[in-house]
Amino acid sequence: MKLEWRYGSEADLGLLAEWNHQLIRDEGHQNPMTVEQLAGRMKTWLQGEYRSVIFSERAPVAYALFKKEDRLIYLRQLFVQRERRRCGIGREAFTILRREIWPSHVRLTVDVLCQNVGAMVFWRNLGYQDYSLTLEIMPENNPDGNNIGAGIRQ
Repeated sequence: MKLEWRYGSEADLGLLAEWNHQLIRDEGHQNPMTVEQLAGRMKTWLQGEYRSVIFSERAPVAYALFKKEDRLIYLRQLFVQRERRRCGIGREAFTILRREIWPSHVRLTVDVLCQNVGAMVFWRNLGYQDYSLTLEIMPENNPDGNNIGAGIRQ
């Protein structure tokens, strides 16, 4: 397999938004945004500090969205088409990012939802190590908003 890559542009917003929508559903994220809303958000990101890379094998099969800082690259999204997963595309895309796009002297970070065990295994196999865990309390349908201690066993 030989992936080709190119930087994404505004012309790719429709594809990136559709794939982002699939990614949100596949990883079990709570984001309720529509494809149209995601396209608007993606446009803002690409006009700002984020870059996208589209990976192709005759046709687009994957994308990455990341932000570069002085000593850090934050990989916000890596998506491979559902029917093309578990074929080495994600690993090859990551290899391209590391060898051809990202500088070698920076720290790499990626966030993974706790319930997305497959993604955790994937990223750990590529060399990422656990660094932090974000905990949350979700709001309940309580009109007075007083949920302190909800769910805590006494």
